[in-house]
Amino acid sequence: MVLMVLTFLVGFFVAFAIGANDVANGMATAVGAKAITPKQAALLASVLEFSGAAMFGATVTKTIASGIISTSHIQNPNYIIYGALSALLAAGVWVMVATYFGMPVSTTHSIIGGMIGFGLVSGGVKVVYWSKLLSIVLSWVVSPLAGGFVAFLMFKLITVTILHRPNPLKAAKKVAPLLIGTTFFLVSFLFSLTTLKVSYGKSIMYGAVFFTISALISWALIVKYASKNSDEYKAVEGIFKRIQVLTSSYVCFSHGANDVANAIGPIALILTIERTGTSATGIVEVPRYILFVGGLGIALGILVYGYKVMQTLGHNITEINNTRGFSIDFGTATTVLLSSIFGFPISTTHTVVGAVTGVGLARGIEVVNTVVLKDIAISWLITLPFSMGVSAVSYLALTTFF
Repeated sequence: MVLMVLTFLVGFFVAFAIGANDVANGMATAVGAKAITPKQAALLASVLEFSGAAMFGATVTKTIASGIISTSHIQNPNYIIYGALSALLAAGVWVMVATYFGMPVSTTHSIIGGMIGFGLVSGGVKVVYWSKLLSIVLSWVVSPLAGGFVAFLMFKLITVTILHRPNPLKAAKKVAPLLIGTTFFLVSFLFSLTTLKVSYGKSIMYGAVFFTISALISWALIVKYASKNSDEYKAVEGIFKRIQVLTSSYVCFSHGANDVANAIGPIALILTIERTGTSATGIVEVPRYILFVGGLGIALGILVYGYKVMQTLGHNITEINNTRGFSIDFGTATTVLLSSIFGFPISTTHTVVGAVTGVGLARGIEVVNTVVLKDIAISWLITLPFSMGVSAVSYLALTTFF
């Protein structure tokens, strides 16, 4: 009974931390571009994250070891539970520390560090799959570079084809619907493929439907703004302002659906072990009612503390307007989509940071706050050793106490 209460508390705490830090991936650019206020972003994101977690989180399954360590050396199934709890507790503590300083960090990487920490204490160096750690180190480099490159190209494309044309609004009528339609094709295709787990063929079909609908709606918006605004640049920004709220909303909904299992997976694991009496180190299905615990934790994390990292990504790295924010969302969605298709490990948090930086560099290095970027890079480097240490200490404490 004590262990179950502790598990629910730790799961809720990690969900709260995820809400406070990771949600900036979706809403920070919209807030920075003034497409939505921080309070509106927090309320909208909390609803979307909770909905995504409750509606689709059950389709996302996690392995307790996640291919990070071998648990075959652990004979007592309760020790696997202690290890999972230690890893999650370490991740939650680190993510909250990073959030306090406004630093965007990867929850997944924090949990992986926690798993390595408990693995080293319970079985030594030999039980850790070090190739997994190498892939994480590579993602530190690849994620921001890929996101930054795609966002840089998108913003340059908007600049050349719309903003620097003699008649920006006329150019926007031709180009913007295609760009916006492509973005919605990508995000709907990604959601269908990774969250709904449908085939490539059906995902492409869903993407095509969203492409057509979003292209037509954006064209209608452009026509509407053309009749009401004499300032063509303001009209173009107004178009992307509306679209950016939608793309940011998608990111939050998808995040809730995909990442809630990071927080409440151990709860499902303990229920499975209690039901079967054996160590369940394979796929663990997450019961629907437990998803509400994770969804509520994420929502509260957003409302109470989500503004910290939003400020960093939305304001402190570089100035963002609506066309730049759209480019960032496009860069992030495209990079995550391609990495999912090819199976390359990538961090959404790191990709967003790279995309924000890439859009800033498109206007020149002088508009990018390199001091903030340096602090973010340091926080990424600290993630693994910090979570490993806290997890190791927690595991020793739990095995001693229980």
